[in-house]
Amino acid sequence: MKKTNAIIISLLLITLASVVISIWSLFFRVNEDIILAPDYAPIELEEKAERISNDQYKPVESKKGGGSVSLSYSTNITINLSDATAELYFANPGKSNHDMVLQLSIQDRVIYQSGRLLSGHQLNKINLSETATFMLQPGGYDGYFQVFYYDQESAEKAIVNTEIPVSIQVKE
Repeated sequence: MKKTNAIIISLLLITLASVVISIWSLFFRVNEDIILAPDYAPIELEEKAERISNDQYKPVESKKGGGSVSLSYSTNITINLSDATAELYFANPGKSNHDMVLQLSIQDRVIYQSGRLLSGHQLNKINLSETATFMLQPGGYDGYFQVFYYDQESAEKAIVNTEIPVSIQVKE
């Protein structure tokens, strides 16, 4: 009888501990990997953005509430772990009438989020988040760009966004 009571008490304690850990992980644990795109364009401009040379385009005129974007990008990205940078090509040509915020993700974890990328500007090299260098190892990864569009006047986020698959090569 004592042995049966000890087993029942042990199983109840294990069950109680499991329930407490499950509740904590679902409701109280902070997931630091999640980076949300802002509802309004950030005031800070992307520090690594460069003006696109020979871009003579003017933003396309759109009806009120409408918009037009143009993208230029490469799907091959190289990450250098030694200096936590990535070499890539992503441009928001001058004919776009929306600004953009770019996220780079691997396995649903955002490793980079840009500041506001104005039309007529491009990115060639970016600094990754601090946690990205700890998560990645040398090798190949499938990832994606997620592009969020923002009205140039109101800074309001557009309803649509774009997800672009990319190939990522990580080096030491």
